[in-house]
This record gives sequence, C-alpha cells and structure tokens, in this order.
Amino acid sequence: MRIPIGGLGVAVACSVCLAALTVLAQTVAPTSADTTKGKALVDLNGMTLYVSDRDTGGKSLCNAQCAVSWPPLIADTDAAASGSFSFISRDDGRQQWAYKGKPLYTWAKDKKPGDAMGDGVNNMWHVASP
Repeated sequence: MRIPIGGLGVAVACSVCLAALTVLAQTVAPTSADTTKGKALVDLNGMTLYVSDRDTGGKSLCNAQCAVSWPPLIADTDAAASGSFSFISRDDGRQQWAYKGKPLYTWAKDKKPGDAMGDGVNNMWHVASP
C-alpha cells in the first residue's frame, strides 16, 4: 500500500498500515493454524491470537496504549457467536471476539502469519490454543 504524503506526490510503502486496516473487524470466528509455537487460534489474515492473564470475568483490561501493542480482535456487526466463541463488550462499546470467555488479541510485533513472538510477553500473554 502506498500513501501520499502532503501535496508533494511522495508516497511511502506502508505494509503495517494495511495490516492494521485489515484486522479491525472480523465477521467469522477465528480458526486454527500452525505457528512457531504450535497450533494456535488465528484471525482471517492468519495472524496468531493471544489471551491475557489479566483479563478475567469476561472483561478486557487491555485499553488505550495496551490496545495499540495488543490490538483486540474486533467483531464485525454481522458476526455471530458460536461454540466456544463469544463476544465481550469493550470499554469503547465495540464487541471483541472471545474464546471460552477470554478476549482475543493480536500482537503488533508479529509481522507475518505463523509468527508468535507475543507468547510469554510480561509473563501474562499467551498464544490462544484451540
């Protein structure tokens, strides 16, 4: 993706911008795939999903700057919960996908499908295992 800067006709490549745009909302439940840490839940782009030990009682405690590093897996308005997948309400009013009641997130430092560099961060983030 190229994004024009000002009126100078200059463009910069922005693969991170494209990734951020494509994980904003997801209509279908996550699936599983092989990652560097074994089988894990993944989003539609194949990016590894994580859970946090801090999230309890069906509530996300990852907001503001935390949500920049750990983008929540947002549910599209047409999404339907099924099986072990449900939704929790975020502080900003959006619905976030949850697995067995635990909110799901991606990790901003994972760059490609199969990366699982967020596993073990701060001893509280873990790959979401199916």
